[in-house]
Amino acid sequence: MLSDAIGATPTNVVVPGTGVQLANVGDDFEDSNWGFVANDPKSSEDIDEKQRMPLGKSTNGRWYEGAKRGYPDVMQWVPTPEGGLDGSQGALLLRTLKTGIPGKITNKMHQDDFIANVQYRNGGPIPVSQSPNVTTRVYLPPIEEWEMRNGPHFAFRAAVETTIKEKSKFILGAPHDKEEIYWPGLFVLRETKKVAGKNVDQFFFRVRADRNGGDFRGPDIETMGWWTLGLSFTPDGVVHYFAKPGVEELNANDYIASALPYGYRCETFRTFFYNSVNMDNGKSWSTPVVIDDPKVYVVTQPRMARR
Repeated sequence: MLSDAIGATPTNVVVPGTGVQLANVGDDFEDSNWGFVANDPKSSEDIDEKQRMPLGKSTNGRWYEGAKRGYPDVMQWVPTPEGGLDGSQGALLLRTLKTGIPGKITNKMHQDDFIANVQYRNGGPIPVSQSPNVTTRVYLPPIEEWEMRNGPHFAFRAAVETTIKEKSKFILGAPHDKEEIYWPGLFVLRETKKVAGKNVDQFFFRVRADRNGGDFRGPDIETMGWWTLGLSFTPDGVVHYFAKPGVEELNANDYIASALPYGYRCETFRTFFYNSVNMDNGKSWSTPVVIDDPKVYVVTQPRMARR
């Protein structure tokens, strides 16, 4: 467990996987005919402020392309890699090549988003009074299959919302309330350093974000293969982060940290998503990562008190 990033130890932490599962969101990827309608060219609003409609979407209606960034170039149903969940026959491979502006090479690190359709299928965002929480299984490939690059390679994140005071455009105007969306989560990083003249690889999680908006280091990734990741959001507006190797359900011992990213207290949970990251040079594919069985839960009563 890391030290908390909120300035004080939280009194209540919801372990992801607690409560009632929302069956209308998430995915088990058991349908070998799983498909995605790619309405090229992809959006790249984060780079050139261009949304390219219509957006892509999965044939089962549970995933869609975000208007901010495009979707991974590869979203492929695959047999569940060894060591996956009992009974799981299928999972989804995510990998991407062209993460920048369509038709151009930026030679900069960019990312594509694979976004779960939670808000619209659920009839709106989920208030944190219900302690929404989400879990997923993620398969990290052998080291030799990783993109040869330092920095983030993959991420599991959420879109949450708060209310902030925005200054008026007029000199004497009063500040007004504004809805603010932000995206906390867990990034998977690789760093190669010279140690005693030899290249040594380090793999670890990075947590987004602390009160000032800075990422902070999470636990080391000492084994490849399957990991279980989780995020939860409690009525006090705090974000809680969990991870463990393997596919067993999360518990209190898998707690990493709690945070108020950017100093915000989240009010509603909109959705969760995955980032596939690479160097947008036209030839360097992102690290191939397989995901399985993402689930969203809600809780309406007090639960695990922190030790």
